[in-house]
Amino acid sequence: MKKTKTITTDEILLTLCQSVTKVLSGAGNNNVAHSPMVQKIQKTCLRPDLGCFVLFDGGFSGLVIINFTAQAAMEIYKKYLKSMGMPEEELAQFHTSDEVGNVMGELMNQIVGDFTNTVRYDLHTSINQSQPKMMAINKQVQILINTQLDQPQARRVTFSTPEHNIFYLELAMDKTEFIQLHEFDKIEQEHPDDILANAQQYTPENTVSVDVDVDVDDDFMKNLGL
Repeated sequence: MKKTKTITTDEILLTLCQSVTKVLSGAGNNNVAHSPMVQKIQKTCLRPDLGCFVLFDGGFSGLVIINFTAQAAMEIYKKYLKSMGMPEEELAQFHTSDEVGNVMGELMNQIVGDFTNTVRYDLHTSINQSQPKMMAINKQVQILINTQLDQPQARRVTFSTPEHNIFYLELAMDKTEFIQLHEFDKIEQEHPDDILANAQQYTPENTVSVDVDVDVDDDFMKNLGL
């Protein structure tokens, strides 16, 4: 008998970790890495210096939190904007700046968006995310989900940047298992860059213009007054 494939909470967490590294790499932060070890925790918290959380629900419910140290937040923020051509002198200098919070919140939105998209394609279920909430804090703040979870599980993963700054990803969600009942073909995800690349193959330079010579009856044109 064929062995069924089971996807657990920890494998869903790994998918989330991959979304973090993928989005940050695309935002000028290459070589951000996560620890191969995952920590079981009892509760999720926002921690100093910059914390962000997103709620999601649908096929399963949960909460994603990323806690940045001031140094990690500033490194990621500066590399992101510099990768877009922003000069150093125009960048914010403190993690408490609204601009830093807005940029990190946008990156969080992209991370969870990539995660929900992957869940939809790989697990054939759908989850919806809330708007990310990013805040600079100097004390630990416990975050609870405003829904009753079945057998809630909480995990923490440590990430490190190339400059050896640390930030933490925390996930709280239902204890969940997805069991594959039969084989199926995965749908390839279309990426915006691929769509643009394909569109560029059909530029005017690559099109062929055809001149059609049409013999027009002179008498017919005269009757039209032309």
